[in-house]
Order: sequence, then structure tokens, then C-alpha cells
Amino acid sequence: MLEFYRKDTESVLEAVESSENGLTADAVKAKLEQDGYNELKDRENVPTWKLFLETFKDPMVIVLLVAAGIQVVLGEIAESLIIFLVLLINSVISVVQTKKAESSLDALRDMSAPEAKVIRNGQAQTIPARELVQGDIVTLEAGDYIPADGRIIESGSLKVNEGMLTGESEAVEKSTDAIGEDVTLGDRINMVFSSSLVAYGRGTFVVTGTGEQTEIGKIAEMISTAEEKQTPLQRKLESFSKKLGVGILLLSILIFAVQALRIWFGGADVDTSTAILNALMFSVAIAVAAIPEALSSIVTIVLSVGTNKMARQHAIIRRLPAVETLGSTSVICTDKTGTLTQNKMTVTDYFIPGESDSELAADPENWNKSERLLVNTAVLCNDSFINSDGAEIGDPTEVALINFSNKNNNAYEAVREKFERKAELPFDSDRKLMSTVHSIDGETTMLTKGGPDVMFNRASHVLYKGKQEQATDELLALFEQANESFSDQALRVLAYGYKRLADGQTDITEEDEKDLVLIGLTAMIDPPREAVYGSIEEAKKAGIRTVMITGDHKTTAQAIGRDIGLMGDDDIALTGKELDALSDEELDRKLEQIAVYARVSPENKIRIVRAWQKKDKVAAMTGDGVNDAPALKQADIGIAMGSGTDVAKDSSAMILTDDNFVSIVNAVGVGRTVFDNIKKAIGYLFAGNLGAIIAILYAVIFNLPNPFTALQLLYINLVNDSLPAIALGMEKSEPDVMERKPRRTNEGIFTRDTLQAVITRGLLIGIAVIISFYIGLSDSSEMGVAMAFTTLILSRTLQTFAARSNTQTAFGAGFFKNKYVIGAVFLGFILYGITTLPFARDVFNIPQSFGWNEALVATALAIAAAVLMEIVKVTFNRFSKNK
Repeated sequence: MLEFYRKDTESVLEAVESSENGLTADAVKAKLEQDGYNELKDRENVPTWKLFLETFKDPMVIVLLVAAGIQVVLGEIAESLIIFLVLLINSVISVVQTKKAESSLDALRDMSAPEAKVIRNGQAQTIPARELVQGDIVTLEAGDYIPADGRIIESGSLKVNEGMLTGESEAVEKSTDAIGEDVTLGDRINMVFSSSLVAYGRGTFVVTGTGEQTEIGKIAEMISTAEEKQTPLQRKLESFSKKLGVGILLLSILIFAVQALRIWFGGADVDTSTAILNALMFSVAIAVAAIPEALSSIVTIVLSVGTNKMARQHAIIRRLPAVETLGSTSVICTDKTGTLTQNKMTVTDYFIPGESDSELAADPENWNKSERLLVNTAVLCNDSFINSDGAEIGDPTEVALINFSNKNNNAYEAVREKFERKAELPFDSDRKLMSTVHSIDGETTMLTKGGPDVMFNRASHVLYKGKQEQATDELLALFEQANESFSDQALRVLAYGYKRLADGQTDITEEDEKDLVLIGLTAMIDPPREAVYGSIEEAKKAGIRTVMITGDHKTTAQAIGRDIGLMGDDDIALTGKELDALSDEELDRKLEQIAVYARVSPENKIRIVRAWQKKDKVAAMTGDGVNDAPALKQADIGIAMGSGTDVAKDSSAMILTDDNFVSIVNAVGVGRTVFDNIKKAIGYLFAGNLGAIIAILYAVIFNLPNPFTALQLLYINLVNDSLPAIALGMEKSEPDVMERKPRRTNEGIFTRDTLQAVITRGLLIGIAVIISFYIGLSDSSEMGVAMAFTTLILSRTLQTFAARSNTQTAFGAGFFKNKYVIGAVFLGFILYGITTLPFARDVFNIPQSFGWNEALVATALAIAAAVLMEIVKVTFNRFSKNK
């Protein structure tokens, strides 16, 4: 069955069981019962309680819940409450973010036209748009929102702005003629689509689709079915959490089993039940100590810091993980209109035969006759205007002409006031001309603008160097060459002419639009944003591929792509139709060569994003229209323009308040820094935990006393696992942050450099603690525990300096540049000092005999570990550079 745009109007009316007199009341009732109302269906929201429970599915969270439960049973209420509180805060933050995330379909419903002017039973009437059915006859005029999809059956110079669906900045001129071939949405000029806007003229259409059957409805369906991608960090943390949770659980069980066997078969004269209970308590403490329960909170806080920084740079983050995703973005699929370009038609050039190509003089009084007549004709033969609020009303092409006049200090209002319109012949899509009559220099003059080819054929003379000359082949050739030159640059060209009429003539017909005198041409385009040129280059340096995806014509898209440096010599451009003809295998082979996609549909956009994701690339998608929404949601990170539709914003993870492509590149830099800082925080946490585990395992293997009490381990977590890690999240960017290639999607959290740093620092902390433990054991087991505790808490605190960078020393990175690190280290020493106060010693198992000498030895060992961390770092870096 042929689509409606390929049928003539009679066949369409027959197919929808209607006529030019509209539907009867009975027919409307039957169709409403069959198809339902003209509205989008409500989507089902996940209950808040369910979202809350899902946050506890993480393996590390489960291990912590089990550990906290055991502590409750053992009577350690305070420690378990702390764990529960941290987990509760994380869950609340997660639920709040999720509930704020999605409202795209609500925004789509808000775009629906509230009322529609229809013809039913041969009578014109106004009804709620939701009551429209297939077969209704709807009338339109300038300023109307289109309430449903339909086939045009009458058009009076009808132009419709469909940019929110197709991405085109220019209003589309509509026709009633059937289209014989299969064409994309943007080329279906005999159709209108729900939620687009009538920019000019009038028309009538028969409804062919309502509700879910409209193009808007199809987009709503794509939004609801598009996959919500996990960020690379989310994927890695989830995978790592599972492995870590299982590993720590097994380690705790193993340590408990070894200690329990020694108690049962050791033959020592001890209370077996009490010893087993202490061993169990210690094993639980190890699990709690090994798992950085504040990790999720720290990641959230670091992401929030990045969010605030991006907001100051015009990038609003709607979903926290998007901050990190930006740092690993390797492909930006960007819309053209309003993203790379200004979304505003602008006159960029003009042509007057025999005159200089230089710009117009700043003072219109110095213009020659041809220049003055060209600009004034563009203003007078024009229906657009700027209202009192500064809003530009009318066809974008005509608005560009009055802005061109204003920009050149020739106020369009003054021109129109001086040369009052006496008569007009409105633009007609068949003639492709518009004419108006004015009194100029005391003579009745008809001014005409239109398509170059039509104007050339109707010209008998040319205004050449201010004089009216016969339109010879040579003179007409100058116009044709200029037109071709402009067209090659994908510029839209309009031609201008005039004709002297009989004195007092105020009525004109199409017959008068002959024997014109050609004045010149104007050329316009939706130009690139000035800042885009540099941002494309910046993206290249950062290893990011930029791809243009637009609903505009291929020639225009290619011209813009080459101009801004997005499209190289070896790159190619495809239309949506050409893309549809490619198999998935063919697209996969050509994908990295394709720099520009033109005349694309929403389905095309999702396919392009998925093709890049199939290659394990992290794909960002920018856009501002309803047509961009499904792809914005499908992309790893959707970036909406601040001036775009609410639907696009609600489907995105990030919004650019200044619509500036440069802000994306700046945001990538922030994203990369955020990920670096998250890795620094994670490395810091696990290096400290590794040091504690090394000391514990050493004691277990060599049958030594436990080097720490359960309470000491929990206190160390409290002191070392929060503020220092958060302070590391405040680090400034590494020097090479925007010179690296994007991270690979299969790159783990623990890269070689990070893993090397964790192991090195963990070993040095563990060795320092073991030495301190042995020194204390020479006095007593209680002194050994106090010494080990002191060295561990202080070495983990001092490790914060080494964790600031894997390539720079603390002094190389600027010792005092991160005041938060200085503060965290200072506070760590104070919190340790509290444990040595008389009232706290018994609680933390620090004997009274532990004095200044022991404290200095333990502190010296902690400082030595921190210094060695920096020495090893410098040595490794020098070795790596020399390889």
C-alpha cells in the first residue's frame, strides 16, 4: 500500500473514508471508538519504593549489609548504624536523580495543539485537538500549530516550519501534488506533521494520522524504547564491585577459618566461645575495613564538583554520571542547525553587475543607485517584520533580508515608511515571485523578487553601473555565473528586479511581471557559529571524531562541514536515503569515513549512534529538536541545546545554556579531570586498605596477634576513607588532560599506572605497619597493636599527598595548590590525636606506656613510607620515559 504522500488527493480522501465536506458525527464517533483520542499515551513510571530497593542490589552493598547485620547481633550497634546511614544516603541520592531524569513524553504532550479548526458535515467549527480523527478536514493559517499528521488538499502559498522534526532551519513550501517516488520526511512537501508551525500562507489538509500514529507519536515510542546506556564508570564500578565483594567475603571467611582452627586445635587455655566470637568480630571488621563503604558517596561528591564547574561553563548536567562519560567521549554526533550554525538565515553576499564586490559603505548616503535599489527592494518586497518585543515575525528568508538592511545602517522601518506599498501580488509557489508597487523618485514602480531562473527568463533589461541596459547574453551570463558560484557554496539565492508602471497604476497582475529590469542577487545561508571553528580543532587534538547529522540538504551540509574543518578530503557525505540502502555490514565498513549525514530521519540518527557504539566508541549526540530526542536518549551522552525543545532537553543528560559547541569541548576537559580525580580517590582508598590487609595477612600467616582491634579498623575507615578522598576530587586538571586520546570502553578502573600506584603504596604502608608492629611487640602485644594502629592511620593520611598525581610529585603538582588536601591531612592528624587522650586510650587499646618515643617512631615510619612513595613514582616515570 502506497504512503499517503504518493497518492493524489482524491485517493487519499477515499482511503480515509472522507470528503472535502468532512466527516459526519456518526463517522467521528466510530473512529474515536476505534482509534482513540489524538494524544500520546501515558507511560508507566517505576514506583519510588522499587527504585529505592534496587539501589541495594550492588554486591558490595550486600556484603556491607551482611556485615552490619552481624555487628548488630554481636552488639556493635554504633558501627552498624554508621554503615546503614552511609548506604541510606547513597540510595536517597540515586532515587532523586532517577526521578528527575525522565519527562520527555510529558513535554511531547505539551507540544500538542489545544484546538483545531475543522470542517464536519460541511460546516466550519473549532474543536479540541484531542478529538481529531483520521479523515477530518482541517484548515490552517499563519501562526497555527498543526494538530495532527495529514495530506494537504489545498495550499495558498502555505509554508510550514518543521525544524523541530526535520532539523531544517527554513520553512518548507507546501504543495498538493502527489510525489511519485519514495522520499524522506523532510521532502514530503505535500504532508504536514503534528506540532509543526504554519509560518506563511493558508491551507487545508485531511488528517491521516493521530496520536501514536503521528510522526511525533513514533518519536515518543522510540524515546520509550531507546536504551538508557550505562556510563563506562558505572559499568566498571559494577563489574569491580562484584569481584571485590566476592573476594573480600572469601578473604574474611578464610581468615576466620584459620583463626577458628587455631583456637580449636591450638590447645591454649582460653575460653573457646569468646575467642571464636572475637575471631568472627575481627573477620567482619576486616570486611568492613576492606570495602570502602563511602566509595559511592565519594564518586557522587566528585561528580557533583564537576557538575558545578561545568555549570559555570554553560553546561548543565541533568544526570551526574554524564560528567564522567564526557571524559571518555570519542565521537560527537552533532546536529547542524542551531548547534554548529546560528539557526538564523543570514545574507552573506550579494551581486550587482559592473560593481565592486566590496562590502556596502557604512553610510547608506554613499551607496550608488544599484546598491540602494537592491537593498530597498529586498526590504519593500517583503512581508516580514520585527515586533515591539524584538521578535522576528515572518518567513526566515525575508527576515534575513530586513536584518541585512538594518545591519548596513539602513533601517527597514524608515524605508517602508518612505516608500508606502500601493499594491501587491503575493508570493505564489507556482510563479516563485512576489511583487509590490511603490512610488519611487516620483514614478510608480513595481519591485519584484524571486527565484533566479524565473527572474532571468522575465528580464528584458539589466541595471548595469547605474544605467538601464538591454539584457544581452553577455550581461545575463554575469548573473548566471554569480548564481552558480553562490549555489556551489550551498547559498540560497534570490534575484531582484523592477519595472516602471503607468502613473497612478495601483493594480497589478501576473502579466505585469514581465520585461523586468534586473538589479542584482543576494545570497544567504544559516552560517556557522564563530567559535565552532576552534572547537572542532580542539576536539581533533583530544582524539574526538565530530560527525554532522542534519535534516538539511546534502550540498548545504557538505559546504558547512568543509568550511568548519569537520569534513576532510577523504571524508564522504550520505543522505538518509543512501544510508537506508546500506546494510549494517556496509555501514560498519564505511562508518569512520562518513563525516556528514543529510536529510536524515529520527530512525537514521539512532542507527548512526548504535553503529558507533557497536565499534565500542562512546558516542555523544547533540541536538535541539523533537526529532533528536530518541537519539539523545540512545547515545552514551545526549547533549541538548538550551534554546531547543523541552523534549530534547528532557531526553538529554546535559544541556548547553549558551548553545555553544565550544562548551562541549570544555566540558570534555572537565569530564576527563573528574574521571582522573575519581581514579585518584579510588587508588587512594584501595592502597590504604591494601596496606591494612597486608599487615593482617602477615600476622595470620605467621601466627602473630591481630595487629588491630575491630574498633581501630572501623575508626581508620572513618578518618581515612572520606575527607582525604573527597579532597583528591578537588584536584586541578593534569597538564596533558586534553592531549590524550579518549579512554577505551574496555579500559578498567585499575589501569597499569593506577594499579602500579595502588600496589606500590599499599606495600609501603603494609611494610611500615609490620615494622612498627614488630617494634611494639618487643615490649608487649598491646604496644604492638598501638604502634601498628598509629603507623597505619598516619601513613594512610600522608598517602593523600602521593595520591594527588601518578606522574607528578606533591611539590611538582604544587604543594599548596589543593588547600582541601592540606586541610584533610591536618584533620587526620587531629582525629588520630584524639585517640591518645587519656579518656580515649582504653577505648582504642592504646596502653598508658605508649608515649612520645613510641609515637615518634610510628610517625617516622609513616613519613618514610610517604617519602618512598614519591621516590618510587619519580623512578618509575623516568624509567618509562627512557623505554
